Amino acid sequence: MFSFKVTAKCKSTPARAGIIRTRHGDVPTPVFMPVGTQGTVKSLSPEELATCGARIILGNTYHLYLRPGLEVIRTFSGLHGFMNWKGPILTDSGGFQVFSLARLGKVEDEGVRFQSHLDGSPHLLTPEKSVQIQIGLDSDIAMCLDQCLEYPAGREAARRALELTLKWAQRCRSFWGEQGDRRNALFGIVQGGMYADLRSASARQTVAIGFDGYALGGLSVGEPKELMSEMAGSTLPILPEDKPRYIMGVGTPEDLVELVALGADMFDCVLPTRNARNGQLFTNTGTLNISNARHAGDPQPPDTGCTCYTCRNYSRAYLRHLYMARELLGYRLNTIHNVHHFVHLMAQMRAAIESDGFESFKSQFYRRRQR
Repeated sequence: MFSFKVTAKCKSTPARAGIIRTRHGDVPTPVFMPVGTQGTVKSLSPEELATCGARIILGNTYHLYLRPGLEVIRTFSGLHGFMNWKGPILTDSGGFQVFSLARLGKVEDEGVRFQSHLDGSPHLLTPEKSVQIQIGLDSDIAMCLDQCLEYPAGREAARRALELTLKWAQRCRSFWGEQGDRRNALFGIVQGGMYADLRSASARQTVAIGFDGYALGGLSVGEPKELMSEMAGSTLPILPEDKPRYIMGVGTPEDLVELVALGADMFDCVLPTRNARNGQLFTNTGTLNISNARHAGDPQPPDTGCTCYTCRNYSRAYLRHLYMARELLGYRLNTIHNVHHFVHLMAQMRAAIESDGFESFKSQFYRRRQR
């Protein structure tokens, strides 16, 4: 039910285009996945997501496990039916949220013990339970449980987290392999902090376990952009060419362009939705702060080169009014624009790779921002 095929390559960079096939539809790559943490991409309906061009979205195992819980979601035959999303869904393992949100979290060989951030109830998230929850959610792509690290992390801490992540990856793979009807794919996660040799070792050992795709975790956690690119650039070539390469939690439009140039295929980030709620709109010439007083009477759309619903129907003046008045429609219209911008950027890069014009596209991308 899951496959990946590279359909085009850039001659001058590792950038590539491909197709991920799932039981809920095909996903052209490179692709950006809007984040639907609690079964919703904030302020947008599934129909609006589809209109923006989104082909796959991300759901959060930790949040959905705690609320509304698997029993509720199973009555709808999984997350697709529960939230009425027809396309593919990737679910993360819940590990990052345990480390960032849960109270009194404690990492053990068995898994992570934590107290819910909602009611303080105790839980143990093991690699097997993480996969079991994701199978219950019936996502198309499930992620292995990994140990996340803050930046900066010392070499010894990074090494220990790497070793534990590998042990958990093997347990995730074994549990997933024991399921009779494997309806979803399983991706392994590469860790290693900001140490190229540790990341290389993690990549090789994760590939040896054998997964449907591979992700780079622990990037875009506060490190300099140059360091993020260095870690990705040294690790991506180790991953199999015939499997999707996913960089988790990234990032800005500039990040996406640079990482696609290094050979990455999949991305997710809360940036387009979170920034939309904060009045920041992504455009072809950079970021526009809609709260700026100079937009108070501006009849232009947010981005004159954009074809999204917001830009076709509303002015900067109106969007500023909505934002300053804290009207809910403003959050929705801003989010429609930002999600469309990210999805359209990926489509532009796919087209450039397919026509062997990626380097030219990249140059034009930065020239527009300089103007």
